[in-house]
Amino acid sequence: MAWIYALLIFIAGAIVGAFAMRLSNKGLKQQKELKKELDKSKYELEQFRQELVDHFAQSSELLDNIAKDYSKLYEHMAKTSTELMPNLPEQDNPFARRISTLEAVKDAKQTQDKQPRDYANGATGLLKDQKPESVADEPKPETEESKAS
Repeated sequence: MAWIYALLIFIAGAIVGAFAMRLSNKGLKQQKELKKELDKSKYELEQFRQELVDHFAQSSELLDNIAKDYSKLYEHMAKTSTELMPNLPEQDNPFARRISTLEAVKDAKQTQDKQPRDYANGATGLLKDQKPESVADEPKPETEESKAS
């Protein structure tokens, strides 16, 4: 009779175990689906962010082109207004006050376009106790200490 009770308890345990596995398996399945959706959402968010960055880069480039074209147009109008109407008083020429500022901007832009050099002409004397010839010949700028003396 003990074997019968043991067999019945074993069968009951197997049924309860199968039922528990079925319940926990649904949770695991649901968890895997949620993880999959989360990964998909993260990927879509990254794609959206990249598209947004690309959009702003392209917009910046387009705005830069518009600004350059507007500057060229304004410069053209200012130049032709002075060429076509040289006797027009300055107060009647709407571009007259901007012509001088355009020239200043042009000069500043030309100096900014020059690339800095990453080399020196001749020896610089950085690794020696001697000063280079080109620097030694130049006048030294006044400092607070030299002004006080």
